[in-house]
Amino acid sequence: MARKKGEGRLRIGDQWNAIRIIALSQANPLKAIAEFVENSIDAQAKRVTIVRGKQRGEHYIRITDDGEGIADFGYVATHIGDSIKRKLKREGQTGIQGEFGIGLLSFWTVGEELTLTSRDAEGVVRKMHLVKDSPAYSIRESRELFDRPGTTLHIQPILSGVRVLSGEKIQSYLASELRDRITRSGVEITIVDRSARKELTVVPRKYHGVLIHGLPPLRSPLGEVYVELYLCNPSAESSVGLHRSGTRVLDSVTKIDALDHAPWSSGYLEGIVDADFINLTPGTRSGIVYDDSSQELVRLLCTLEPVLNERIAEQQRAEEDEASKSMLRRITRALREAFSMLPEEQYGWLASQVSRGRRPGGKGEGADAASGGPSDEEGSPGPDAGPGLAGGAEGVAGEFVADSGGTGESAPAFFEMPGPLYRVDIRPAKATVAVGGEQTFSAVGRDRSRRVIEGTDLDFEWELNQGEGTLSGMSGEFVTYRAPAEPELAVIAVLVTEVGADGEKRYARAEAMVTVTAELLKSQGGERAAGKGLPGYTFSYLPGSLWRSRYSESESLITINSGHPDFVHASRQPRTKLRYVARLYAKEIVLANFPGGSREELLERLVELTLYMDDNLR
Repeated sequence: MARKKGEGRLRIGDQWNAIRIIALSQANPLKAIAEFVENSIDAQAKRVTIVRGKQRGEHYIRITDDGEGIADFGYVATHIGDSIKRKLKREGQTGIQGEFGIGLLSFWTVGEELTLTSRDAEGVVRKMHLVKDSPAYSIRESRELFDRPGTTLHIQPILSGVRVLSGEKIQSYLASELRDRITRSGVEITIVDRSARKELTVVPRKYHGVLIHGLPPLRSPLGEVYVELYLCNPSAESSVGLHRSGTRVLDSVTKIDALDHAPWSSGYLEGIVDADFINLTPGTRSGIVYDDSSQELVRLLCTLEPVLNERIAEQQRAEEDEASKSMLRRITRALREAFSMLPEEQYGWLASQVSRGRRPGGKGEGADAASGGPSDEEGSPGPDAGPGLAGGAEGVAGEFVADSGGTGESAPAFFEMPGPLYRVDIRPAKATVAVGGEQTFSAVGRDRSRRVIEGTDLDFEWELNQGEGTLSGMSGEFVTYRAPAEPELAVIAVLVTEVGADGEKRYARAEAMVTVTAELLKSQGGERAAGKGLPGYTFSYLPGSLWRSRYSESESLITINSGHPDFVHASRQPRTKLRYVARLYAKEIVLANFPGGSREELLERLVELTLYMDDNLR
C-alpha cells in the first residue's frame, strides 16, 4: 500500500549518537552494578562475586558468576535495544528481568573500559572489549585459563567519582534493590572489598515493624499486585518501595503523584509493592511509564488506604496512650519527691479514681508514705494502676499506706541494689514551724542513680548551722528541731559518712531551711485518706478558650485544653510538653490544697511546688 505524501516511518539519523544517549541515560553507578548482577541472575547463576580492588595503580570492579554464560557475543554487541530476553519472555520463560538490551552500556557510569569473558555456544572462551564513548568493539579468543562456567565482567579504571562506593554501600543498595530477586532465585551474592580488606554477603533487606496481615488481594485484568507491608515506628526514612518482578524501580511509591499522601507518606509503613504489569522507562530503568498500567496500579493501591489508615490510627492511639502513661509516671515521681521536700501538712494529693493498698511485698519509705506519694522507689504508679485517661482508664494513684514491715519481702535484683553513697536528701527540705513548735526531719542517703541506701553502714551527724532552736536525737537518720520563742530563719545540716568495703570513706552533706513564724498558715491539704493520688488527664481541643486546664474531682480527671497556644507551642518538643503538663498538674494541686488562698498566696505556692518538681522531673 502506497504511503500518502508527508507520511513515513521514524528512523535514527545518527545511530552512534542514539547509542551515546542510551548509555548516558543511566546516571546511577549503583543501579548499573545492580543491572550487571541481574544479568547474572537472568543467566541462572547461583553464585555472584563482586570484587572491588586495585591493580597496576588503577581501581577496578569485577563481577563473576556461575551462570549459563554468553552464547553469542556478536549478537550482544550488534543488537542494542533488541534484547534476546524479550524474545524469551514472549516464549513464556519467566524469572527474567531485562528486556531492552541496553544494560551493558551502563558501564559508562562506572568506568572507562569493560571486558566481558565467557564461554560461547561452541565452547570457546572469548572476550569482548568495549571502551567508553567509542563505537568500536572487539571480540577475540581468550588465552587465559577459564575452566569454569559463567561470565566475568571487568571494568577498569573506575571513574574517580565511583571510587567512594565502598563494599558496604554496594551491599546496602543490592539488599534493597534486588531484595525479592535474591529471595526468589536463591542466588548468593558476595562482595570482596580488597581496598578495605572486607568480605560481605548481600542479605535481602529485612523490614522493621510488624507485618500487616489480612490485606485484601489486589487483582486486575492486567495482573496481580503483591503487597508486603509492615507497620513500624514513624520515621522519615520509612517508605514503601515499588518493585517489578522483584527489582526495585522506585524507592517510594510517593514518587507517584497520585500516591503522595497518607498512608504512604505517613512514615508508619515499610515494605514493597510488586507489580509485574507496569512498564519501565527504558532510559534510566528506575522509573515507570505513566500509562494505563500505572493508573491501574494506583487504583488498586487506593483500595488499601482505608484499611491502612485505620491500622495506623490504632497504632497512634496506642503510642499516645503509652506516652501519656510515661508522662504521668514521671510527673508522679516528681511530685512525690517535691512533696517529700515540702512541709507535709500543707500539700496533699488530689482525688484519684482507684484506691489501692500497698504493693504486695513492697517496701515503702516513711517519708514517702506520709506525704501521700507512691511507695515504690522508682516513683511509678505500681502494677495495678495505669494512667487515668479519657474513656474510663484507671487512676494513677490510689490509697497510699506505708508498709508496716512485713516479712514476705522479696530480695531486690542485683541491678536494683544501691551503689556507693553519692548524695543525701533531708525531708522536708524546707518547713514552716510555729514559735515553740517542733518538726521532725529525716535524712535519706542515695547513690548516683538516686536509689535509697539502707542499712547500718551510714553515720549521720546533725548540726544547727543557723538559728537559736535546738536539736534532739541527733545520732541517727531522724532529728527533731524545737523552735525558739522568737521568729527566725534556721538552717539544719546533716553530714552522712559511708565506709566502703575497701575502707574508703564517702561523704555527702545537705541542708534544710526552717522558717519560724508567729502566724502559721492553716492546713488546707494534707489529707491522706484512701482515694487520694494523682488523676489522669485528657485533652479537649478548644482553641478559642483561654483556660489551660480544669480539674474535676467527681470524675477524677484533669482536662487539658489542647487548642491553647501554650499547649501547641509546648507540643513541639517532648520535654517541653512534659514540663508544661507538669505545671498544669502543679496548678491544680495548689488550687485544690489552698481553696481560700489569695492570689499572692496561690502564686507563691505555685512557684514553690514547681521549683521542687522541676528539680526531680526527669
